[in-house]
Amino acid sequence: MIQDRPFEILGIQQIAIGSTDKEELKHFWVDIMGLNLIGNFQSAKENVDEDICEIGTGPLKIEMDLMQPLNQEAKPKVHEPALNHIGLWVDDLASAVKWLEKAGVRFTPGGIRKGASGFDVCFIHPKGNDSFPLGACGVLVELVQASPEVIKAFATKRI
Repeated sequence: MIQDRPFEILGIQQIAIGSTDKEELKHFWVDIMGLNLIGNFQSAKENVDEDICEIGTGPLKIEMDLMQPLNQEAKPKVHEPALNHIGLWVDDLASAVKWLEKAGVRFTPGGIRKGASGFDVCFIHPKGNDSFPLGACGVLVELVQASPEVIKAFATKRI
């Protein structure tokens, strides 16, 4: 079955860290560590207020999202656990979702949609269930459709 996989995970697209105090996160990651703050995203549906930062440059840069919940009592709780999720570049998101679902992987509700940075995304659930027994072993995994520029950059790195 692995040989028939119609997609490739190219690399890390993002790391998301949550806290009840985004200013504390920003002080550490932006002021102290020197990450570039490039934007902000808020979504009541996803209960998140996040600052978007970058590590590195060019198509292989990594996004670092510093998140706090809009409502600490509501779900999803973007601050629990503190390392909220990792985002992985994928070369063919639609094929990946179709293939992974056939393999029994559970996705969160919402399907493929535009993410905070404008890329198409979807999320693999941390835990499996009766219908889809495979989860990501306790980690929320965001699959992110790579742009042609990113796909080309990763292909160049492998040569």
